[in-house]
Amino acid sequence: MKITLDRVDDAFHLEGKGMSPVVVHLDAAEEIGGKNAGSRPMELLLMGLGGCTSIDVILVLKKQRQELRDLKIEVTGEREQIEGTEMKPFRKIKIHYKFYGPLDPAKVERAIELSMDKYCSATAQLRPSAEITHSYEILP
Repeated sequence: MKITLDRVDDAFHLEGKGMSPVVVHLDAAEEIGGKNAGSRPMELLLMGLGGCTSIDVILVLKKQRQELRDLKIEVTGEREQIEGTEMKPFRKIKIHYKFYGPLDPAKVERAIELSMDKYCSATAQLRPSAEITHSYEILP
């Protein structure tokens, strides 16, 4: 896998491109000279985790013949500064799934379990340095 980043302005605005033709914008906060023209890199890490598990869960629920009408995911991360550095990695990450549709709770739990323990590469990447927990709710 390979991505490219191209600087857009004379500050911190970047355009990222991966294997798909979609452009992702990154930028820094205004307080350090950014213009809020894109997501922060650490936000993109959480979005990547949320996207990875979303795809897994949707695929599993489809295979289980569940009628998923919609899915919304909220991922929150708590960061902790490493002493003697400016680095603030995630130490705790919580994923909350909101499922919409007439779904079997046991099948939903199984889909999440498979994503977290077998399929999601982003979880595997982040789990060694961050505690990842999850919760869910099923709404009509």
